Order: sequence, then C-alpha cells, then structure tokens
Amino acid sequence: MEQHIYPIFDKMLTRADKEELLGQHGVMIWFTGLSGSGKSTIAIALERELHKRGILCRILDGDNIRSGINNNLGFTEADRVENIRRIAEVSKLFVDTGIVTLAAFISPNNDIREMAARIIGKDDFVEVYVSTPIEECERRDVKGLYAKARRGEIKNFTGISAPFEAPEHPALTLDTSVLSVEESVGKLLELILPKIEKK
Repeated sequence: MEQHIYPIFDKMLTRADKEELLGQHGVMIWFTGLSGSGKSTIAIALERELHKRGILCRILDGDNIRSGINNNLGFTEADRVENIRRIAEVSKLFVDTGIVTLAAFISPNNDIREMAARIIGKDDFVEVYVSTPIEECERRDVKGLYAKARRGEIKNFTGISAPFEAPEHPALTLDTSVLSVEESVGKLLELILPKIEKK
C-alpha cells in the first residue's frame, strides 16, 4: 500500500486557521426586505464601517450574483429557490474562510430564508429585516419597477403581485423610513461586532 511521504499536506487548513490569520470570525449578515427598502444601501455602509476597523467583508447582492453565478436563472418560483440556494452555498464558503459576508436579497418567505440558514449554519446566520413600508419603497423607486408591476408589466413582483413574509424572529429589524443609514449601521455594529471580533 502506497504511503504518503508528506501526510501533513493531505489536509486543508481549517476555518480556525483562516480566522486566526484574519483576526476575525466569519459570519453571515442576511438582509431581507422589499425592493427599495434599503438593504444594499445599508450593506454598503456597513461594509465601509467594518473596513475602517480592519474587518474583511464581501457583499453579495442582485447586481453581482445575477450577472455572474446565477445569470442562467429567471424569476420562476423554482429559479428563485435555486438563486437563494446558490447564494447560500457561496456564502458558506466565504464564512468558512473567516470573511464577514453581507447578503442583500428580497428572499421573500421564511422557508427560503430557513434553507439559507441551514446551508450556511444557523450559528453563523444573522437575519436582518429591513422593514421599510411598501409606500416608502414605492416613493424611492427610481427604476419605476413598482409602477410597472402595478400596471401588470412585471409579473410576480414581491409586494405587489407576489407575497412577502416578514421574518418571524429576525436578529434585528430596521425601518429606514424612520432610521437614517448611520443609525441603522450603528445598531448593526452593536449586534455583530461581538460575533466578529476575536477575543
């Protein structure tokens, strides 16, 4: 039987090794809410604040996911589930590498978010509900998506012709119609810094 000359090279480095290198713990911050609620805006602002503190982050949102890894998916129910499944699998790789991962996706029901949490690992999954009312989301809608949805030009649009289920037990709820971006980020930092910073 062939013996390995260098058995030390048979095993990949562990998550603990990566986190020790980075000096941080990997965690997933999963932003859910209606289109226009402020998910990506808050994620971008949070990334900047964490970067200032020397914390390595990665944002995943519709722009960088739908144009790449999920560019073969449409918006059927099956495709929406597969979209979130792939996002969760990619996110798990980032989190297991010690990277703070910020995902901003409508992810409109509890089942789909529960699937993401199971894949990533519930201990690493922090659900943040951006609960901005639909009236405010429509007011902000620079692309006119809500107006098109109300005219029937966009089918299965969440909040208009497709349902959105609010999370049952989010770690944090942020209503950006009453909270500024800075206030939202402040609340997030209070919540997540203890999870990220190595003791």
